[in-house]
Amino acid sequence: MIELTLKDMTCGHCVRTVTQTVQKLDPQARIEIDLPAQRVKIDTTQPPEAVRQALAEQGYPAS
Repeated sequence: MIELTLKDMTCGHCVRTVTQTVQKLDPQARIEIDLPAQRVKIDTTQPPEAVRQALAEQGYPAS
């Protein structure tokens, strides 16, 4: 399980983009998003660094 804080995730569009980005890496990934807290939990077989990099490339760097 990967847990990230994405300070740039502020709206429903952001949630969709984050979800789609993770699902492109791993279509079977389970994603839990807490938008008010800007937290994401991702259960995936992908390495954490690959997930972080993909999100950063979409404008959502993890802090």
